[in-house]
Amino acid sequence: MKVIQDANVTIARTIFDNREEEYKSVQSILKDVKENGDAALYRYTQTFDRVDLQQLTVTTEEIEKAYANVSEDFLEAIKKAILNIRQFHEKQRRQSWMDTSETGTILGQLIRPLARVGIYVPGGRAAYPSSVLMNAIPAQVAGVQEIVMTTPPDQFGNINAGVLVAADLLGIKQIVKVGGAQAVGALAYGTETVKKVDKITGPGNIFVALAKKEVFGLVDIDMVAGPSEIVVLADEKANPIYVAADLLSQAEHDPMSAAILITDSTTLAEKVQLELDNQLKVLPKREIAEQSIEENGAIYIVPNLEAGIHMINDYAPEHLELIVEDPFSYVGKIKNAGAIFLGENSTEAIGDYFAGPNHVLPTGGTAKFSSPLNVDDFIKKTSLISYSNEDLKQNAEAIQTLAQFEQLQGHANAIKVRNTGNK
Repeated sequence: MKVIQDANVTIARTIFDNREEEYKSVQSILKDVKENGDAALYRYTQTFDRVDLQQLTVTTEEIEKAYANVSEDFLEAIKKAILNIRQFHEKQRRQSWMDTSETGTILGQLIRPLARVGIYVPGGRAAYPSSVLMNAIPAQVAGVQEIVMTTPPDQFGNINAGVLVAADLLGIKQIVKVGGAQAVGALAYGTETVKKVDKITGPGNIFVALAKKEVFGLVDIDMVAGPSEIVVLADEKANPIYVAADLLSQAEHDPMSAAILITDSTTLAEKVQLELDNQLKVLPKREIAEQSIEENGAIYIVPNLEAGIHMINDYAPEHLELIVEDPFSYVGKIKNAGAIFLGENSTEAIGDYFAGPNHVLPTGGTAKFSSPLNVDDFIKKTSLISYSNEDLKQNAEAIQTLAQFEQLQGHANAIKVRNTGNK
């Protein structure tokens, strides 16, 4: 891992550059799915996943088999996680409201859930039951009635048992064995099997990310997710074993993941370097994590933690850990981060699976202007205006003045004919 000792350096970021070839491929796939529906889905599943499916959707028998293939410990753990995540998101609920003035005007806002949502659950390098929970639960809390899940099958046409159990526990009725850009196309355009959705959420590879970007506008999306990121701000008292473990927890996701340590202690930096080497030796996904650490990881040694915070706010990390003495004293200074983990016990892994806050977080610096996936992502707001006659008379002149300034005489006339008593 690179060690950089410079208080004024900007943290380098892994980005999706020079992706013309992938983008052209995504556009071609989306066009094919739009024109050929299920036939295209079968064909791409055979091409990319190397399996000839007999049908696109998961059967009841497959769900039953999935329960037989997970342990009681897994069932107990995921049920607890569901409870925690649901309780956290219940606190985000919004209610419709109306406000009546003394003059009789009524203003308000209607809160309604989206009708149908598609969630994408990655396959490929690993299976993610936690992604099912984090995408589906806020949608359910918002009141979404129809959720369809897409996820790529393995070479035998099967879906990971944990993913199926998670979906079934949440009551997801349609699970489609399709991944990649073709899954995004199916959700955006609809096919014979997959009904068009209003919004697509969930992370995926570069092809999924580019496909979501392409269909945005026809449907809504949560975000265009980039490689996963973690920044750890640590002082001299931080445990190097914990710091190294947390950096590797992100590095093992993907070779493009970024794992960054910022510290004011040269001694800690040296100890973390040694711990990374030790822990990598026994990490099952060593090859992925090692590439991530070497290519996108770094240790920044700063003169003080204030300089580190300045770097953090500029970088706007997806995950930020404060493994420092009195971490709460720094929270107010952090302006840009997807999620902040406070203290040595609050490892990022707790947020990924169990604590309750959503693990679908803004990446690529977008934490400067966007938020974690939440209940608001699955609602729409409609404004209500019931203007009283008294307010119309009192404000007619002001409204007409504004309309005439913008040279929209039709707008002004719509007020004038009412104010002059024409019926």
